Amino acid sequence: MNMVAFIFSHAPHGTSFGREGLDAIFSVSSILKKISLFFIGDGVLQLMKSYQSENILARNYTSSFPVLSFYNIKDFYCCKASLIERGLNNNDFILKINILDSDILRLKLDKYDAIINF
Repeated sequence: MNMVAFIFSHAPHGTSFGREGLDAIFSVSSILKKISLFFIGDGVLQLMKSYQSENILARNYTSSFPVLSFYNIKDFYCCKASLIERGLNNNDFILKINILDSDILRLKLDKYDAIINF
């Protein structure tokens, strides 16, 4: 298993999915050859710059996403339809991401040996 896709499909706060996903990525980054991140549905909210998580008494773990480049993780993809549905654009994000149409995103996911959803 050399190529793994991590999909973030949940909002960053309210559940621990996003934080657990990020922890999993850091944990396996030294043993996997290629890791890519996909942001779909409410998962696109993980990328927002302007979170003020202290207002909900939560730790802002999303600020750790830019650190992934030090682990040689540089492939970040986002669903275009998810952005449009939420009125977002890529100027609001903490990462440089590739925005893909749903069809192309699915084709890209087909190339991975494993897909892990958070």
